[in-house]
Amino acid sequence: MAGTPGVPADARRTVAEAVRAAILRGEFAPRQRLIEAELCERFGTSRFVVRAALQELSAQGLVEVERNRGARVREVSLGEAIEITEVRKLLEGLEAARAATRITTAEAAMLRGIVTGMRAAVARAELLTYSELNASLHAAIRDISAHETSARLLRQLRDQTVRHQFTLSLMPGRPAVSLPQHEAIVAAVTARDPDAAERAMHEHLQSVIEALQALQAAIR
Repeated sequence: MAGTPGVPADARRTVAEAVRAAILRGEFAPRQRLIEAELCERFGTSRFVVRAALQELSAQGLVEVERNRGARVREVSLGEAIEITEVRKLLEGLEAARAATRITTAEAAMLRGIVTGMRAAVARAELLTYSELNASLHAAIRDISAHETSARLLRQLRDQTVRHQFTLSLMPGRPAVSLPQHEAIVAAVTARDPDAAERAMHEHLQSVIEALQALQAAIR
């Protein structure tokens, strides 16, 4: 994003990242107004910096800035979340395939360790822990793939759907469905089989799409 004249880029990025993190943690709810004066006080900065940070978050799809009305957290519908996940399916399939061609022995051990933690979380019905490990696994595969363009795009896409991802992770029985899918992904990546890795990731994210579609149908 181009810098705002007179606003230090580091200050803008720092505030944008802090507001982004607060949105992803659920501190700011969808459609909630983001009051510039309150953000200035919270982050100890000026209105110019806050305004530039909100414009940056608008470009990322997390915030809506309305003329003469200020900014609010953007609400992502289930329909849009489904479309985003369809794009994620393609990009994360690419990353899984690439990770399978690049993975080291140490990285393979790390992925297996995450899956072991996921199994334990399911056995103990620790849904929040499972959700966190789920995100860690996808991030680890993204890092191993070292595909900068897809990583940049996926960060933005996953941020926009984090609320729906969290809802799915807390659905009764959902972790038991997704755990074997994640096990299959890790098995293929650590076996250094790019075709199987891509296929396993596609199957997992298709399952996510179908779960989102079921939620959408339930609220109609």
